[in-house]
Amino acid sequence: MAVRTATVFVFVALIAACNQESKPPEREEAKSKAPELTIMARGAAIAGANGIHFSPDNLLYVASVMGSNITVINPETGEIIRQMGAAEGVIGPDDLAFNTDGDFYWTSILTGEVAGFTAGGERLVAAQLTPGVNPITFSDDGRLFVSQCFFGVNLYELDPQGKHPARLISDQLGPDCGLNGMDWGPDDRLYGPRWFTGEVVSFNVDDNSMRVEASGFTVPAAVKFNSRNELHVMDTGTGEIFKLGADGRSVIATLTPGLDNFTFDKNDNLFVSSFVDGFVTRVNKDGSSTELLPAGMAHPAGITLWENQVVVADSNSIHFFNKTTGEPELIQKNVFSVGEMGGAVNITADGSNLILVSWLDNDVRVWDPKVEKVIERYSDLAAPTAAVRYSGKIIATEHGKHRIVTLEKSGVTELFNMEAPTGMSVHGGSLYVTDRELGRIYRIGSNHALLTQPEIVVEGLDAPEGIAAGNDGFIVLEAAKGNVVAITEQGVRQQLANIPAGSEAVTDKQPPSMLFNGVVLDADGTIYVTGEASRMLYKISRP
Repeated sequence: MAVRTATVFVFVALIAACNQESKPPEREEAKSKAPELTIMARGAAIAGANGIHFSPDNLLYVASVMGSNITVINPETGEIIRQMGAAEGVIGPDDLAFNTDGDFYWTSILTGEVAGFTAGGERLVAAQLTPGVNPITFSDDGRLFVSQCFFGVNLYELDPQGKHPARLISDQLGPDCGLNGMDWGPDDRLYGPRWFTGEVVSFNVDDNSMRVEASGFTVPAAVKFNSRNELHVMDTGTGEIFKLGADGRSVIATLTPGLDNFTFDKNDNLFVSSFVDGFVTRVNKDGSSTELLPAGMAHPAGITLWENQVVVADSNSIHFFNKTTGEPELIQKNVFSVGEMGGAVNITADGSNLILVSWLDNDVRVWDPKVEKVIERYSDLAAPTAAVRYSGKIIATEHGKHRIVTLEKSGVTELFNMEAPTGMSVHGGSLYVTDRELGRIYRIGSNHALLTQPEIVVEGLDAPEGIAAGNDGFIVLEAAKGNVVAITEQGVRQQLANIPAGSEAVTDKQPPSMLFNGVVLDADGTIYVTGEASRMLYKISRP
């Protein structure tokens, strides 16, 4: 947290008595007509849909990593019955599963915790593993299995009561992912897909032996058996769900790429979730689909203006909106860790291109949206949160190393150290950056040249993330409280709007901004803001 120096009133009074003219300018709310906040676009019903599973009472449970909650819905109507989040001890759930007793457990991919609730409501921790725990399933006799994916490759058996240590089944399932969405087979084997190899495999969990069941998928993300013991595979790379049988495979449903998981109810109705679009859909027996939780922006984060459009980064997609009407005009999507575009937690216009930043990928990519090609790519960064082009070079922030760097083909060059460099903005030949932890705006470039040391321009802000520099100062989004403020270098501050506060980081491994809350300023003074928690795009008009 920022350390603020208390004002010593006696000292100030003495100085004022000696020399009234030496009193510094007061920081006060600027007086003007009230700005108008309007909603330009609405997003998905929840903040991304990951693992899904039916409870014994036939309600559908939906895990959301970035929403950091579990949503319980009516599978007929899509009505949200309840949500469980931090207050209930649910943190960043990626997948979940019920056993035959009605207990359910989830995996927290960002923390490594595997926890659950008994049918009676008691919270249990089955294991505290390293980050990356992703799929989870039970055997018919109540044995619990989890695997790591994206931040690890191990496959484990766990004691649901947490009394015995995790048993390693395999640590040879890489690269970069063990198994993803798993299920227990009728032959008493554990089945799961291998994201990066295009295979579905099964394990004898007693002797730890593996065999390949199917191959040739683009990006297999989950497997499930229906009540007739037929194996189904979801390919997130194509958006298809296959049924596998002795006579080969057939497509039973086609949706969109970026699917996360699927499940069957007791009548073998198919339900599918999407991590990219945030929807939960029921695929009906006649082949039609019923959207239970609507699609849309699931994680609206960074924002920029590009060719008369407002463009929003949405973790694994970018949305293009008409700047005047707010109507969606284009969406470009990414399949995590395999798509060319890559992820986008932050975004900046770069001439005819866009600079995409993702701490989930540890990448900065220059993307040409017209031909859908990466022009430049800088990988293996330490949790980057923002990047801009300044005087011909890409300047980026790295949370993981608390620094600001230059990215070039020849390598990464450290420029400055900073506690929590978060958002960046270029205006009038100057380059500015926010420090979310210290509550400051720094100038790090002037007259189109980098400074030798950062200069504090504004301080006393509350968790500043997005920043837009302009002729009269700065527009800043104070994410912890959802305040959108205008502030000058002299500290004159005006509250422009308030939106729902942004989410906090789950651990210190993630940037404190978590999903970046962005702001951009148009030439006519109109301000556009992303509401990460509300999943909305806002416009602020000033008289």
